[in-house]
Amino acid sequence: MTIIETRGVWLTTTGSKVFKSRERIAEAMDFLAQTGFNVVFPVVWTKALTLYPSKVMQQTFGVEIDLLFVGRDPLAEAIAEARRVGLKVIPWFEYGFASSYNLNGGMLLEKKPEWAARDRDGNLVNKNGFEWLNSLDPQVQNFMLNLVLEVVKNYDVDGIQGDDRLPALPSEGGYDQLTVQRYHQQFGKNPPRNPQDKQWLQWRANILTDFLARLYQKVKAVNPNLLVSMAPNIHDWALKEYLQDSPKWLEQKIVDTIHPQVYRRDFLSYKSIIDQLVKKQFAVMSPRLAPGILIKLGNYSISPEYLMQAIEYNRDRGISGEVFFFYEGLRDNNNALAKVLQNNAYAQNASFPTLSDLNKTTIANSKPSSNWLGLLKFWRNIS
Repeated sequence: MTIIETRGVWLTTTGSKVFKSRERIAEAMDFLAQTGFNVVFPVVWTKALTLYPSKVMQQTFGVEIDLLFVGRDPLAEAIAEARRVGLKVIPWFEYGFASSYNLNGGMLLEKKPEWAARDRDGNLVNKNGFEWLNSLDPQVQNFMLNLVLEVVKNYDVDGIQGDDRLPALPSEGGYDQLTVQRYHQQFGKNPPRNPQDKQWLQWRANILTDFLARLYQKVKAVNPNLLVSMAPNIHDWALKEYLQDSPKWLEQKIVDTIHPQVYRRDFLSYKSIIDQLVKKQFAVMSPRLAPGILIKLGNYSISPEYLMQAIEYNRDRGISGEVFFFYEGLRDNNNALAKVLQNNAYAQNASFPTLSDLNKTTIANSKPSSNWLGLLKFWRNIS
C-alpha cells in the first residue's frame, strides 16, 4: 500500500547557501530526495525582491530580480533540479505583504508611499521589525496577485504558498485614509481606536479572506491542478495579531493544504498546540493539514528525540505530514536530523497527496501511540 504524506521543507536565502549556485541547488535536491522528502517550498519573494526575473517588479519598481541573482533564474533552476529527482515544487512568497525589515518601508514604500499600512496614529505599521504594505488596499492586492500569477503562468510548478504575511496585516493596521473611508461608508462611523475590537478585527480579516478567495480562483483558472498552500500562524492568535482567519479559509475551501506554524521548542508545547488544532479545527481530519515544525532558528536546533516524537504524534492524531523550517537544520551536525528521518519516519517512500487525496477525510485518531517506546529505543540506539 502506497503511503501518502506531505514531507516538505522550506528553502531560504537567509542562513542558507542553497541558492548560491545551480550546483548547490542540485546537491540539495539530491539530498532531500534521498532523505525521503517529496516536496520543496523554495522562497521566490523575500526582502521585497524576487528570485526569478519578474516583469511585474520591473514595471512597478524598476528591479527585475534580487541583485545577487542577476543573470540567473534560481526558481527555474530549482524546478529543473527538483523534477530531476521527483520532488514537487511549491514556490513560497515569504515576504507576503511586508515591505521591508528595519528599513522604514524600504524600496517599495520609497517608490509607492501611498501603499503604506498605517496605525491609529498615522505611523507606518511596524511589527517585530517588519514594515508593512497596506494589504487592504486593492492596488496592493493586485500587485501581489500579479506576482503570484506571473509565477504560475511562466513556471512548471505544483502550486504556490503564502504564510504568516500572505494574506496578512498586523491588527494595528487599517487606519489609512482609504480603509477608514471604506469602513465609514459601510457603518457611518470611523473605525474603533482599539485595533483589537472584535468587529473591527473581523471586518478587516474578511477583506483578506476575500483576497485569498480571489487569488485561489485566479490560480485555479490558470491550472485547476495547482495547489494553493498556506502556512499561517496558529489560530486564533493569528486572527487577533495578523487578521488571518484560517478556519474561514478552510470553510470556504480557498486553501488546498495548510501548514500552521507550530513553532514550539519542546515536545509538550508542540503536542498541546496539535491537540488544539485537532480539537478546534480538524475534528474530522484531512490530508490538507501538515503542520510546520521548527527544526532550526538562530542558535536553536531541534533534538532528534523531539523530532521523532512530533512526527509520531502527528501520525497518531491522523495528521499525514509536516513541513520543516528550514533546510539547513537537516544538514547540521553531519546531517544528523536527516539520518534520523531517513532511517526511521521517512525510511519508506511516500507519495505527495493529489487533489483527490486532499479531498478525503477521516476521523481524527485520539488513542495514545503504541510506537513511542520503540521510537525512543531507536533514538537511544543511534545516539
